[in-house]
Amino acid sequence: MERQLEGTVIRGESLEPVEGRVVVSDGRIEAVEAGPTDSTDVICPAFVNAHTHLGDSIAKEAGEGLSLDELVAPPDGLKHRLLRAASREETAAAMARSLRFMRATGTGAFVEFREGGAEGVETIRDALAAVADRGSSGNGSGDGGDGDAGWSPAVEGDLRPVILGRETADAMRASDGFGASGARDADFAELRAATREAGKTFGIHAGERDPDDVDAALALEPDFLVHMTNATTGQLDRTGEAGLPVVCCPRSNLVTDVGVPPLAALAERTTVALGTDNAMLDSPSMFRELEFAAKLSGLPAADVLRMATVDAAAVAGLDCGAIEPGREARLLVLDGDSDNLAGVRDVVRAIVRRAGASDVRRVLLPRGEPTRD
Repeated sequence: MERQLEGTVIRGESLEPVEGRVVVSDGRIEAVEAGPTDSTDVICPAFVNAHTHLGDSIAKEAGEGLSLDELVAPPDGLKHRLLRAASREETAAAMARSLRFMRATGTGAFVEFREGGAEGVETIRDALAAVADRGSSGNGSGDGGDGDAGWSPAVEGDLRPVILGRETADAMRASDGFGASGARDADFAELRAATREAGKTFGIHAGERDPDDVDAALALEPDFLVHMTNATTGQLDRTGEAGLPVVCCPRSNLVTDVGVPPLAALAERTTVALGTDNAMLDSPSMFRELEFAAKLSGLPAADVLRMATVDAAAVAGLDCGAIEPGREARLLVLDGDSDNLAGVRDVVRAIVRRAGASDVRRVLLPRGEPTRD
């Protein structure tokens, strides 16, 4: 079925705003056509949240005042104790609530580091099945998490997960790859080799609280690194020389008091993507992550938006993140005439620094789970 969306289109990998329309057919973008339009809608690539821990949705805002290790270090950090205490059904239900919120706030795909071994992988699949689209409907009625009472955008289609199992080889085999906690926690050489042999993705946390685990993480030749908040200049240089992408989670780093990631320094060297990290500590809102990252780094708005769309999709190995023919049609439509957005002079800057849940008119995603590139 062919669909047409009109308005200001944030077009291509350059994220250039142009008046026109997007033609969608069978979950793919068929055409992007420039031309005059009366629509005030803004059509943007749906966000790709490049790092989540959604199991932590069972304990939102728990652990105030605890250190990073006390909060999340395996095996006995607070999150791991709470995950072990929760039933599979409780964890799946909590994750489903976060998944619905993510989809309704414009996230079209995400990369999940999933605790709990192979059973943990199956638990998030339970949650995804619970929120699978059955047609076009309003989602997120009530408070949208940004003070948006009554917010209820039209949402159609399904989130695309990239699930990286943790802890065991069975979890890797049951998912899209392996998400390692960090080189100081264990020797991941065998799991890295097994993941490579399986042709799957291997990501690892590194440099979150100090630089001591970065060199060992680089030696594993991962597909991407997460955090690099406290990496040295030399380690940043080696990351860039190796062409390794980095996923940064600035709000989470601030909450856990480990510092803030060197976004500008990383962006000079390599591909950078954004993620919301631990759902216990921060909402999985890419709007909030974008605004914080932009104001923290001072980078141009288009560069920051690329971290949540084009570059995040590339890190995830997905064929979305840009509005151009042939790509998956994972699209976010904003109301350019909302009280918040009316009168903006720079639409890309407005998406990054100003837009929020209440500006979302529609989220249009393909139904089902397409094959990764």
